[in-house]
Amino acid sequence: MSDPDYLNYLEEFITPNRKEGFLKVLQNRTKHFTVALEDVYQLHNTSAVMRSCEVFGIQELNVVEQRFGKKIDKEIAMGAEKWVDIHRFSNNQDCIDNLKGRGYQIIATTPHENDCMLEDFDISKPSAIFFGTERHGLSDEVLQQADGFLKIPMVGFTESLNISVSAAIILQNISTRLRHSDIDWQLAESELLAKRIDWTRKSIKDIDFITKKYLERV
Repeated sequence: MSDPDYLNYLEEFITPNRKEGFLKVLQNRTKHFTVALEDVYQLHNTSAVMRSCEVFGIQELNVVEQRFGKKIDKEIAMGAEKWVDIHRFSNNQDCIDNLKGRGYQIIATTPHENDCMLEDFDISKPSAIFFGTERHGLSDEVLQQADGFLKIPMVGFTESLNISVSAAIILQNISTRLRHSDIDWQLAESELLAKRIDWTRKSIKDIDFITKKYLERV
């Protein structure tokens, strides 16, 4: 229900500080970038990446559950599951097709390609940043359909980082650059309204009863 009157009604049940907090956070939310996780086995890594998405203003996380089902580790996610939109897919192809259909280019993170270092990555195009499994990285299925590759500069003997660390480094870099650019990266008005309603609903006890009372009024 994306109705401004409904939002106004719901906001009567939250504090002004909470309302202002939602508005402030949403001003820094974006769907210009999104993140996709391919069959990450360690559940705490999925939760940690979700937390990084929330911290750096990435509104959507896509999770492929081809082999391993995902349950959010709430101690690690630290409540991020309430504020980040999670899209679940049963296989890589469905995820890739969905993202491309929504206008995203597929960017594969890998230490084995030299197409683009992080500092040189072009942030102007809407991009879905793919992260692979802890041990083997991204599958050939994703690599073969990627529109580009992204690499974190490293100068040590170790050629890779933990997936949650890699995600945090990349998201901090590209989200900061995005906010300092002249790119139209913020949520649309309709998206802002939908998220304000969603977050306000999640903040109210007995929301079903309260919504029923609103519907009786209108």
